[in-house]
Amino acid sequence: MAHDHQRQQTAAKDHLWMHFTRHGSYEHGDVPVIVRGEGAYIWDAAGKRYLDGLAGLFVNQLGHGRADLAEAGAAQAREMAFHPLWSYAHPAAIELAETLADLAPGDLNRVFFTTGGGEAVESAWKLAKNYFKLTGKPMKHKVISRAIAYHGTTHGALSITGLPGLKAQFEPLVPSTFRVPNTNIYRAPIHGDDPEAFGRWAADQIAVAIENEGPETVAAVFLEPVQNAGGCFPPPPGYWQRVREICDEYDVLLVSDEVICAYGRLGTMFGAERYDYQPDIITSAKGLTSGYSPLGAMITTDRLMEPFLHGTDFFAHGYTFGGHPVSCAVALKNLEIFRTEKVLEHVQHQEPAFRATLEKLLDLPIVGDVRGAGYFYGIELVKDKATKESFSAEESERILYGFVSKALFAEGLYCRADDRGDPVIQLAPPLICGQEQFDEMEQIIRVVLEKAATMF
Repeated sequence: MAHDHQRQQTAAKDHLWMHFTRHGSYEHGDVPVIVRGEGAYIWDAAGKRYLDGLAGLFVNQLGHGRADLAEAGAAQAREMAFHPLWSYAHPAAIELAETLADLAPGDLNRVFFTTGGGEAVESAWKLAKNYFKLTGKPMKHKVISRAIAYHGTTHGALSITGLPGLKAQFEPLVPSTFRVPNTNIYRAPIHGDDPEAFGRWAADQIAVAIENEGPETVAAVFLEPVQNAGGCFPPPPGYWQRVREICDEYDVLLVSDEVICAYGRLGTMFGAERYDYQPDIITSAKGLTSGYSPLGAMITTDRLMEPFLHGTDFFAHGYTFGGHPVSCAVALKNLEIFRTEKVLEHVQHQEPAFRATLEKLLDLPIVGDVRGAGYFYGIELVKDKATKESFSAEESERILYGFVSKALFAEGLYCRADDRGDPVIQLAPPLICGQEQFDEMEQIIRVVLEKAATMF
């Protein structure tokens, strides 16, 4: 067994290039190797159990080890493992597209499949530019997004991303993207004591940006229902309704980036439903299959597909594995389970308890804010609670990464400690979790943060 462990560690260090990973961290230590999962828990190669407090990466809605999801994929593979959607269709993609069109709000009836979220965002920007060229507004190509927001890693999606630290090493990127303020009311630069006024102000900054760039040049606004990076920023009251008004006024497409927020994460099938707004495009992925097979989807209104339905014009864009038959079959089973096991109702019922359990941590001097919605929460850490003073770069490196992140995992909780924006702990557990898991998360985080609070 020791020999197998050492061989695996050597192979991992010699050959496996992990994503978003400081490989230098493993020069003098082992690479964590996760070998199995069951329900809300995962186990490493040494047999230690961890609560999956991040659903893998905001992905595993129904938990680990679901034989019914695995069998749905296997059954499709036995019948037809692969065929592309390039001028041909297959039954699983047809049925899934119809299902998503039925579930999506309004006339979001057209489904373009990808293999993941970044590709869905990339597809949405390309569609926006292509659509306006075909409808007599060829100058419309620019995109507006929010500060600190993350939208993906491809060159286009990364250009839309509002995190300079993730972008600098890959510049020059795709031009014509612009940032507006996000909805972090905890650090609101104005109207911090009036959520509705703050929401109106934040939305109006989109109109200012459109005017500054010229309405005839702006194609789309990309926004998440609850912004991920920075630590789960919910929208203030009225924010989305004002954004919709602005987009209508300037003939700008509203893209709801729901790669994280769709498929139950906020207690509704789509985040736009929770906050009662109608987007022109929804980008989605992650929870669509609960992670049992890769799949993403760009869902658009009928209007946006209309120019491509006649004559010789076509959307010259696609992916080899977009709408993979096995992934589509898994997604169909996943959505069936959502219905039969009342997953959305479970999240809605449990959300107040989840929030209340996490808010117990506000009694710690290092916890400044607890925010989020559904099963998607951020805990912002501060150096000084009274002034909201954040960590310095050195403190963030030493405390957040050097201690908190490692200690949470050592105590049995897999989640995310991050400082894209301000230092936060993010939690997004599988949607099957209940009070037992909420308490486990709170207790582990408490133990770790009590120690972290003494490290300044």
